[in-house]
Amino acid sequence: MIIVGSLIIVCVMLLLGVSVYVAFGAVLAFIAVVGDQSISGYLPTGSTGIRSLVLLAIPLFMIAGGVMEKGRIAAPLVALAELFIGHLKGGLAAAAVLACGVFGSISGAANATLTCIGGIMMPHLKRANYPAGQSAALLVSASPLGLLIPPSSSHILYGWVAQQHVLKCFLSTVIPALILITLLIITNQFMLRKYDNIELKERPDPFMPALKAQGRVAGPALMMPIIILGGIYGGVMTPTEAAGIAVVYAIPVAIYFYRGLTWKTLAQTIQQSGITIGVVMVMIFMVVIVSDNLIAQGAPRIAKDMVYSVSDNPIVILLMINVVMILIGMLMDDISGLLLSTPILLPIAQSVGMDPIHFAAVIGVNLGMANITPPTAPLLYLGSQVTDTPVAKMLWPTLIFIVFAWLPTLMLTTFVPSLALWLPELLLG
Repeated sequence: MIIVGSLIIVCVMLLLGVSVYVAFGAVLAFIAVVGDQSISGYLPTGSTGIRSLVLLAIPLFMIAGGVMEKGRIAAPLVALAELFIGHLKGGLAAAAVLACGVFGSISGAANATLTCIGGIMMPHLKRANYPAGQSAALLVSASPLGLLIPPSSSHILYGWVAQQHVLKCFLSTVIPALILITLLIITNQFMLRKYDNIELKERPDPFMPALKAQGRVAGPALMMPIIILGGIYGGVMTPTEAAGIAVVYAIPVAIYFYRGLTWKTLAQTIQQSGITIGVVMVMIFMVVIVSDNLIAQGAPRIAKDMVYSVSDNPIVILLMINVVMILIGMLMDDISGLLLSTPILLPIAQSVGMDPIHFAAVIGVNLGMANITPPTAPLLYLGSQVTDTPVAKMLWPTLIFIVFAWLPTLMLTTFVPSLALWLPELLLG
């Protein structure tokens, strides 16, 4: 009764547009009424759950992402990408996808990637006569690269929940992310074939002096992922320490080099990030309690029995797991979706021989795609605001990107384990 009632409450409230943490708070109240404990009896579970040094990396990366977004750190990265391929038809759009990948490797968040890169690139794309709906859809479809390219807040959470090596979780989605970037660019190029009025950016001649000049401007921004990822994989710092270094590095670069922030606006940026962090931590607190109670009620076993009652074929089971994760991701954000689905679905995936690190890549691609999949599609609606483009114009191109870029990436990641496991095994053993 508790399992069914909890799922009904959270689904109905999320479909009505209620905030995720409020929906899970309602589930917690339901569990307290139906169960044998008061709400206060469940609070130690949540407080113990979030009292982890690993989770400290999430708010620190959020602050770093906010500083980057407001501090104009992404603009030189975009300009550098344009310099290489802006003179080609579709090159400006491809530069937008690459910029999403680079920015995602620093911020670790899809929302920050979409807000920052979308706000910078969309005016350029419109001036060059790129179709507005398709361009906005491409930016939305590329923004979850912030969830796939390390460091990713989602994979920090996954490693914590599944008790897996966080660095291996980071690396599991690198190759799927590169596949996704390639497929997004190819799909967009194919869709652009009928547009003949696209203006091409003139390539500087001579090229090398322009490249050196732009490289000097973009250098401090490019050093950020090198410092973070080099420090993590070089064994010099943990992900939490790297997140702290990212904040310390981003602030002077944003204020003194790119001059996108002042000390006053920095305080406002940190305040805004603090509000987001507070919402996320409360949400994690609520979801951890609900998830633990569902586990105590036997939800993983019940889910496994239901899946095996349909089929014991590993391919069918993996497809069913993917469908469930897509549905979960369509209803809620990536963090709460991951916290809810990991303890329930990971045992089922392991029962058919899937490695937990492989599952980290599958869940990363799944939740990234679900966040742009209608009808809920939180990133689609955010992209409409950022790019000033009606959702109706973005809907069909987004579906094309899902079918021809995201779904092939998901299927390859699910059924070719080496795409997720080769890099972690190569670098970390």
